[in-house]
Amino acid sequence: MNLSNTEGPIVSLGLMSGTSLDGIDAAIIETDGEIISDIGPSLSIPYPDEFRARLKNAVERAAQSNNLRADAILIHELTSLHIICIKKLLDGEEDGGKWKLPQMIGFHGHTILHRPELGITQQIGDPVQMANETLIPVVSDFRTRDVKEGGQGAPLAPVYHTAMLRSKSRPVVIANIGGISNITWIGPDSDDVIAFDTGPGNGLMDAWVEQKTGKRFDEDGQLSARGKVDHSVLYTLLDHNYFKLKYPKSLDRSDFSIAALEGMSPSDGAATLLAFTVNSIVAGLKLCPEPPRVLYVTGGGRHNLTLMSQLRAACPCKVHPIEDEGWNGDIIEAQAFAFMAVRSLRKLPLTFSNTTGARNPLTGGILSCPDG
Repeated sequence: MNLSNTEGPIVSLGLMSGTSLDGIDAAIIETDGEIISDIGPSLSIPYPDEFRARLKNAVERAAQSNNLRADAILIHELTSLHIICIKKLLDGEEDGGKWKLPQMIGFHGHTILHRPELGITQQIGDPVQMANETLIPVVSDFRTRDVKEGGQGAPLAPVYHTAMLRSKSRPVVIANIGGISNITWIGPDSDDVIAFDTGPGNGLMDAWVEQKTGKRFDEDGQLSARGKVDHSVLYTLLDHNYFKLKYPKSLDRSDFSIAALEGMSPSDGAATLLAFTVNSIVAGLKLCPEPPRVLYVTGGGRHNLTLMSQLRAACPCKVHPIEDEGWNGDIIEAQAFAFMAVRSLRKLPLTFSNTTGARNPLTGGILSCPDG
């Protein structure tokens, strides 16, 4: 692909493997890195159970040791699964359509360890393998420069959220409830944006449900709906030092655990963890410069009907799934990395002082082109 002419919109494919460890999201957009001119197709594929177990084990081992080494076989397999996802997405497009041949790929990889306070963030994946097998240039390693410059390296999606909602009445907030929850507050001015991780999302609830029932998650929030919140345990969870920190701030998947719930019934534990997620998001809203008019919810958490109901009851504003604005909340992060790949190519900033704490607006990402 020829990227020598970088003016005008580019068809870009983004990939995301989130902290929930459920699989890969792929999405195509057309953008110049500032305006989203068109939205293309998207696809999600789950990880095979055996691979997911090994990936989860690698994340847990890295958290225990702060060890940056990763298994080369795991990296190759993770990349190959992403390439399979790309090919499935592109094979579904008609020949000759503009979505059939994206001009670049934004490849986030999978976060194995995120410790910005130690100057560490690692996302595994092989962009050179991906570029050579797809014959498409790949932008990867979006977080490292920000962390090296003193930033949190997360969240990264706010630059895309701002482009998504540029015409909306403000202030508004987008809450992404994945394995971890984060919010983007967008104020009246175009540069008036803050973002930070608020606390757990689905990660703790999924771990609890899988341990107690063998299921991957609490479908529609049915288990938590039957449970009773243990307020003493909830208070202990909310007393975590993270909630005393000012933003910008970010989390690793392993920063919270389900240890405090030992001895609880499956339903009571699920209800308590759901309340933990809701309370931490509401606490995050209180840190914003002014209350939002609307809270738009993206990520897998919006499928949990009990969570959405409790979030609506607890928030001081209207709460809507992002679908109410015509977006697909399951693939926004994949779209965001397609968007950031174009911004990286054009040396536009990805992170800002009020989103990651970096001293100055910073671009990021590394471009890998196919051999030959």
